[in-house]
Amino acid sequence: MKLMYFAWVRERVGRADEEAELPAGVGTVAELIDWLRARGPNYAHAFEAGPSIRAAIDRRHVKADASLAGAREIAFFPPMTGG
Repeated sequence: MKLMYFAWVRERVGRADEEAELPAGVGTVAELIDWLRARGPNYAHAFEAGPSIRAAIDRRHVKADASLAGAREIAFFPPMTGG
């Protein structure tokens, strides 16, 4: 599965994207974020905002409880603001 990081999430992780094989038990966006946090200090820092991090599965915005089944690409980005 391709993981993509944008804006300050990318800066904190230290890369724009990567290929990852998810372990058993990671089936939702929230579980993926928890797994990423445990991968090291850069990831922990990038995902410390938890629920405020936004995600898209195959270019469609989703909520944290969205299933990863069949997903090819997951993108993470900080909350967007308007004004």
